[in-house]
Amino acid sequence: MPEAVIDEAMIASMKAKAGIQLRIGHSVNNEEATRIAVTKFAGGIGDTNDLWTDAERGTASDYGAPVAPPSFVIGCFSGIQFGWPGLGSFHSATQMDLHAPIYWGDKIEATCRYDGFTGPRPSSFAGRMVTDHFVNDYVNQRGEQVAQIRWQVVNYERAAARGKSGKRKIEVPHPWSEDELRAVEERVLAQRPRGAEPRYWEDVEVGDSIDLLTKGPIGLTDEVAFIAGGGTPIPRLKAHAASLHDYAAHPAWSFRDPVTGAQEPIYAVHYNKAAANAMGVAFQYDVGFQRQCWQIHLLTNWCGDSGWVKHVSSQYRGFVYLSDVIDLGGTVVGKSVDEAGEHVVEVETFARNQRGDDVMPGTAVVALPTRDGTAGPVAARARAER
Repeated sequence: MPEAVIDEAMIASMKAKAGIQLRIGHSVNNEEATRIAVTKFAGGIGDTNDLWTDAERGTASDYGAPVAPPSFVIGCFSGIQFGWPGLGSFHSATQMDLHAPIYWGDKIEATCRYDGFTGPRPSSFAGRMVTDHFVNDYVNQRGEQVAQIRWQVVNYERAAARGKSGKRKIEVPHPWSEDELRAVEERVLAQRPRGAEPRYWEDVEVGDSIDLLTKGPIGLTDEVAFIAGGGTPIPRLKAHAASLHDYAAHPAWSFRDPVTGAQEPIYAVHYNKAAANAMGVAFQYDVGFQRQCWQIHLLTNWCGDSGWVKHVSSQYRGFVYLSDVIDLGGTVVGKSVDEAGEHVVEVETFARNQRGDDVMPGTAVVALPTRDGTAGPVAARARAER
C-alpha cells in the first residue's frame, strides 16, 4: 500500500475541503427497503427478531406495517474513503439520532458532509494522527429525516504504526478450546429478543442491567454477511474488470495481495490478513459501523418492539479480531421525561471481549411505553398512511 506522512501541503489541501457535500454515488448500497434488502441486513448483523422479517408481525406491532431495524440506514450508506492519501485509517466513534421508522418499500436518500478535521496530534499507536468529522443525513421518499449519523475517522502514519509495539501482546486468532466454544454458542442460542412484550417505563429502575447480547466467535462469514447486507463502507465491492476500472481511476482504493497477486480493496482489512498487516494491524478485524449495529441490536432486543431507540453514541476502542467473542450489555443510569414529553431511560453500554477489554463504551437514550394507556414511542411515530 502507498505510505505517506502528514505534511503541511496535505493539511492545507484537507482544510480547503471542510464543509463540502461529498459525492457518494459509488458508496450507496440499499436505496430501497425491500423485503429482501431488510432480511439480508438483519441477517448480516445477526439480529433474530422476526419483527424485521415477518410482514404479519410488523403489521400486528405498534408500527402497523412491515418495518426495518433502525440501523438499516447503515446498510444504505455508511461511510466513504476520502482524503489523506497514503495514511491508514479507522473509524473511531459514532453519534446517531434515530427520528422515524423505515418501512418496507421506503426509499432512502443519503448525503454526507465533510466537516473538517482536528489535529495533527502525536499518537502512541503511530507517528501522528488527524481525526476527520463527517455528518450523514438520511431522508425518505416523503422528505422526512429518518436518521442522522455523526462519525469520526482517525487517520495515521501506518509505516510508523508497524514500527511500534502494542501495549501488550495478545494471541490472534484466539486459542479457544472446544468446551469454551460450546459454552459460547450455547449462550448465544439461549438469548432472545424481548419481542412483543412491552417493557414499561414504570418497571425500569436506575441500576437495572441490560440483557446481555453475545457476538462470536467472529468469523469470516460474519464479515461477508455484513457486506452482503449492505454494510460495505466504500467503495462498493466489485469483481474483475468492474473493479480494475475503479482501481485504475482511484489507485488509493486498492492494493496488490502478496499471496494471490490480485488487486484487493483497502476494505479487505476486514477479511484479508495481508491487508490488515499492511495497515499495521496483526489480524483481520471488524467494521466500526458493524459494531454500531450491534449496540443498536442490543437495545432493540432489550426495549422490545414497543420501545424506540432515540440516540446512541459509541467509541471504538481497539480492534475486534476475527475469533473474538463480544458480550454486549449495559446499565440504566437515568430515567426522566424528556423535552419532547417522552418517557426515556439513559443507558451506559459496553462491549467486552474475552480478554475483558471494553472495545465499545457507549451511551443511549431509549423511549419506552407507559402503563397509562397513552400512545407509546413507536405508535407515536407510526405512519398513518403506509
